Amino acid sequence: MRFFRGLPVVALLSIAAVGSAQAPSLKLIPMPREVAVLPEQSLAGGVRVVCPGCDPQDQFAADDLSQTLAARGVPTGAGFTIQLARRSSTNVPATEAAEGYTISVNALTLTVNAVTEAGLFYGAQTVKQMIDGTGAKSVLHAATIRDWPAMKYRGLHDDLSRGPVPTLAFQKHLIQTLAAYKVNIYSPYYEETQQYITDPLASVPNGSISPADAKELSAFAAKYHITVLPEQEAFGHLRHILNWEQYAQVAETPHGAVLAPGQPHSLEIIKSWFTELAQDYPNSPFLHLGADETFDLGVGQTKSDVDARGRAAVYLDFMQNIVTALQPLHKKLLFWGDIAQDAPALLKAMPQNFKNQTIAVAWGYSPSPTGFAKIITPYSNAGIEVWVAPAINNYRQVYPNFNLGLPDVQQFTRDGQKYGATGQLNTLWNDDGESLADQNWYGLLFGAAAAWQQGESSIPAYQQAYGEVFHGDKTGKINQAQMELMAAMDLMTQAKVIAPTEGSDGLYWVDPWSPDGQKFAAKMRPLNAELRLHAEKAIQLIHEARNAAPAFATPKMLVAGAPALAYSDTPDPANAYPSNPTTLRESNALDAMEFGARRVDFLGLKFQLADEMAAGYARAQADIPILAQMSAQARRSDNSLHSVNRELSDINGVNGRLQDLIQAYSLHRDLFQQTWLRTNRPYALRPILERYDNAIRLWIARVDRFRSAQRQYSEVKTLPSASTLDIPPAPPVACCAVNQ
Repeated sequence: MRFFRGLPVVALLSIAAVGSAQAPSLKLIPMPREVAVLPEQSLAGGVRVVCPGCDPQDQFAADDLSQTLAARGVPTGAGFTIQLARRSSTNVPATEAAEGYTISVNALTLTVNAVTEAGLFYGAQTVKQMIDGTGAKSVLHAATIRDWPAMKYRGLHDDLSRGPVPTLAFQKHLIQTLAAYKVNIYSPYYEETQQYITDPLASVPNGSISPADAKELSAFAAKYHITVLPEQEAFGHLRHILNWEQYAQVAETPHGAVLAPGQPHSLEIIKSWFTELAQDYPNSPFLHLGADETFDLGVGQTKSDVDARGRAAVYLDFMQNIVTALQPLHKKLLFWGDIAQDAPALLKAMPQNFKNQTIAVAWGYSPSPTGFAKIITPYSNAGIEVWVAPAINNYRQVYPNFNLGLPDVQQFTRDGQKYGATGQLNTLWNDDGESLADQNWYGLLFGAAAAWQQGESSIPAYQQAYGEVFHGDKTGKINQAQMELMAAMDLMTQAKVIAPTEGSDGLYWVDPWSPDGQKFAAKMRPLNAELRLHAEKAIQLIHEARNAAPAFATPKMLVAGAPALAYSDTPDPANAYPSNPTTLRESNALDAMEFGARRVDFLGLKFQLADEMAAGYARAQADIPILAQMSAQARRSDNSLHSVNRELSDINGVNGRLQDLIQAYSLHRDLFQQTWLRTNRPYALRPILERYDNAIRLWIARVDRFRSAQRQYSEVKTLPSASTLDIPPAPPVACCAVNQ
């Protein structure tokens, strides 16, 4: 049971469900509202997708379905018929008609019916998941389905300003994949990474989105029924821009992060930016103002005003001014809810035009045992439309901590539905710049499911379906691998090793021999072995799943010096890495998952090796006087542990522990770079690689100093003190005892 200790209850339940004979045969994400499972049907004779009388948008849905099935190895063009058809809206409730669909099946035909283009498209996405296998083994998991979404807006908020900025090709892949799981909003987040023709200082070269790219992505997304909703911070989080001397007058504090509301030029800047955004993202009826975490408000230029009227009043007055200034754009304006939520009376007193033109986005990034009503209802009670924004907990982590992310998505989305939220905006954040996009899918797909499904979405049911639906894995091993990584992350969470502001990335980079590292080491010692077993089991399971895939071809694993397998600018209709269609899908995500497991494993190994070297050096120092009292013959014949040279060689030999650390950081550096470049532009990669390089240099320098100590022992039979080599005092004996 060592692999299960410390695992959260939801994870334990889902592991049990994976092997349960009672598990449903139909695995779908999201799970439709009404399903009646029918006997499976063989598709050995192939399938043909027809759409009689279709308009171009409906034909796009039919073609997308046909191309996806063909790319997955299902024979197309003849055989069993899949028909897409519109139905009348008569007697169909408006909430169901907008994006709902039905699926019916008989011996010869599966029919998708819907009132709207969006509904027909979403029905086709469900059909994709109902078919698996390749060639003569292709099978339809038949069912009758009636389905429609619980929430009108189902989105992903994608941080493009804390490091990684995706390529246009990956954004298209992201859009296409999100659409397959019925997401209809994609919201890129900008602080200084959107280009403005009228303001060249507002963006960084080679690391920002051009107007041409924005227009192309917006048009591409529209085909998949996704609205690209840009967010440009318009109040806080603007330090990168306010560092320019040209903007000194509009900064609340010198080189701060907040625009000063009292400065007329502040509104001019905002109006200029958002006028361009409206042109660059023409298909969006929304624009997002940001306006969260305006902590500097009242510290500088507005101090006297805030002292006299309060921060919330000054904040809301400026928000009203922004809304008025942007009214000619005829867009609904989103803003984060964290500042004004504590002033419910002021919210109720806001002008009606403000309430009509805005949507408050309540955000909360950790599970809450008491629920989220207190940050939703201040807006719904004031008559302001509200969305909810959970997070998958990918930020500052060597691998996303889904133990926190999945329950947060589940609970917050449930409460959003309960208290009248019309949308959910699941969030990615890249606070320290190290997050890798292909590690996030597990949380993104659950966010899509939770927003579409009614009420509280089942985490175990989702975990049981994920590997088969997303990767085409019939073994259940990808699901189990995710559980192993969740168990590893949960060990550190439950032991309070990871500080909320630092996460496991901080643990990864800390020098284990530093004072801070020694504090972490004490917390990690009880966890290291179990943590590593979870991570290593995950690696094994990923490989077993790949090896079990039909017509398996050895994947191009990430290796030092190997070229990156970047996403093509031509979207893949199978929503998969376009290699062999009979292998597991989304190969890049599996590589990124394995890399995450390797980093988790290294967390334990690093502290183990650091402890063992400290203990070994202490033993070497203790052995010197013992050896000095022994005769040369006795020393030569002694087979006990009294060997200083052996202890030193274990630390700094050809296969010594110092070399292990150097090699691990070096390998991880190459893997990180390759994984990054599969999805992102090179911009912002360099600082992360420098962290790897600094870690490598640190341990190489220690190798050189340790060699000097080894020469000293060889020449005069003494060793320098441990502290001169940065080595801390020996840890408890039980931690690193050598077998006799």
